[in-house]
Amino acid sequence: MVYDIAIIGGGPAGISAAINAKVLNKNFVWFASGGGSEKVARAELVKNYPGLPDITGAELAKTFKTHVENMQITPNAQVVTAVYETGETFTLLAGNNDFAAKSVILCTGVYSQKLIAGEEKFLGRGVSYCATCDGMMFKGKKIAVYCTDKSFAHEVEFLSSVAEKVYFMPMYRNPEIKGDNIEIIIKQPVEIAGNMRVESVAFKDGKIDVDGIFILRNSVAPSALLHGLEVEDGHITVNRRCETNIKGVFAAGDCTGRPYQYIKAAGEGNIAVHSAVEYLSGK
Repeated sequence: MVYDIAIIGGGPAGISAAINAKVLNKNFVWFASGGGSEKVARAELVKNYPGLPDITGAELAKTFKTHVENMQITPNAQVVTAVYETGETFTLLAGNNDFAAKSVILCTGVYSQKLIAGEEKFLGRGVSYCATCDGMMFKGKKIAVYCTDKSFAHEVEFLSSVAEKVYFMPMYRNPEIKGDNIEIIIKQPVEIAGNMRVESVAFKDGKIDVDGIFILRNSVAPSALLHGLEVEDGHITVNRRCETNIKGVFAAGDCTGRPYQYIKAAGEGNIAVHSAVEYLSGK
């Protein structure tokens, strides 16, 4: 199946985009890992959302959830790890699956995690964001796994069943993963290095030789998600129509820059969908 629109992001921009895509009767897929925005749910008090004065973040998140459920919109909980231009369409990789869409709307929020030096350089040459997608390429080899959330435990376990040796670098407390071929390293990697492919991961006090590294985060930096996407100061560059520098790709919400406001994000989600629909009509 080729979707009209693929929407990536579960915050206010993504929710708004999904709602409006439904209203406009488009065939779309909406990726919202975690089922919604944790940032919204944790907000103590929201005072500037029209029609909902002095609402808590938890209450606002509940109204968002109720709205999409009432419209029978079901999010896909898989994390999108890559988007590729494939002729007249785009291919999105998520988990073990790939999805095709004629247009893409990025509502990925602010990417706050700093990339590891060499991460972008070696993407596809030893750096991977998806264990189940690329794991078998490293069968019998030595790999590093950088993980920011315990929800990826099953992916780490899968990699340990494939690789000869796993250097596991959990960036959270009390990691519970154990295995005869797993060595836990409680250090922050500072550089991924090599020649044509990944050959080592360096720390401040040394390095390990590996054939590749899996970086398991809840989101992927926009510049790494889609090759050639124009990004400035960590934000996706868009015009007032929420168009990026890549035809057929739009962006909305915090990922496009300040102000980081829920109502601004929701408005841009609406604009992005209408721009995408106009783009599809032109095709």
